[in-house]
Amino acid sequence: MTHTGNSVAWSEWQPLALRLTPEVLAETLDGGQSFRWRWADDSWTGTWAGCIAQLRLHDGSLQWRAPTPLQSAVASALPRYLGLDRDWAALTDSLPWRSDAHLAECLAAFPGLRILRQPLGETLLGFLCSATKQIVQIKQMCVLLAERHGALIAPGHHRLPTWAELAVVPEKDLRPCLLGFRAKYIHGTAQFIAARPGWLEETEQLPYPAAKARLLELPGVGEKVADCVLLFGAAKLEAFPVDTWVLKSLARRYGLTGWKPAPVAHFGRTHFGPLAGLAQQYLFAWERRHGGR
Repeated sequence: MTHTGNSVAWSEWQPLALRLTPEVLAETLDGGQSFRWRWADDSWTGTWAGCIAQLRLHDGSLQWRAPTPLQSAVASALPRYLGLDRDWAALTDSLPWRSDAHLAECLAAFPGLRILRQPLGETLLGFLCSATKQIVQIKQMCVLLAERHGALIAPGHHRLPTWAELAVVPEKDLRPCLLGFRAKYIHGTAQFIAARPGWLEETEQLPYPAAKARLLELPGVGEKVADCVLLFGAAKLEAFPVDTWVLKSLARRYGLTGWKPAPVAHFGRTHFGPLAGLAQQYLFAWERRHGGR
């Protein structure tokens, strides 16, 4: 049997081997890693590449469904996207929480938090939209980019445009997507990538330092954006993005008051080790929720 809503015929709900609290699921999908999930009617609807999925919690366990024509593709892609191929409990346990009381508090507050494994190209596009913007604004830009320049993959659902598609869009046609000065960066990045076939795929396979150096060649990509792209789009867990919340966290909880982002990032990678990016996501989530105290 299928269910319809917004003219989409959905498959039956199916279980995933993952138990989360509603708060941790929301933080994972809508806490700044991805900008393509929205909450409505007691479920999350998300889009990546050519996939659309809905996720919901049922008695603490995660369930999914997809538009019927996409069910097979989503069944194949969703486990990797959600990181079900990695032992996040073991990875989290290997963080230095035993000697770091604040990190231990963060881990306890968000049990099961994980890093999504998103397509690198889409992650790059999302974070090029992110400069000086809140999550809700970045999501709006992504919706407009998808609706105006991305392919329709189900009724009412567009995927984000690929970089090849963006390469033929004039900068002036990007500006109605509320991008502001970011339109120039997206246009320039599209031209850069178009002139270098295979560049993104090669970058994804490189070790973290080399991959980051390449991303920093792109228009509008600084240290934070490069680290976000590599952490959330290339599974480089040693990346340690430093934004306002992380600066606050490291100043308030670790005594790094007045430190600039570059030394804070170095501290993060040194103190938290090869999984610093995972630690960062816990610190980020905790600070956004409890930053007033």
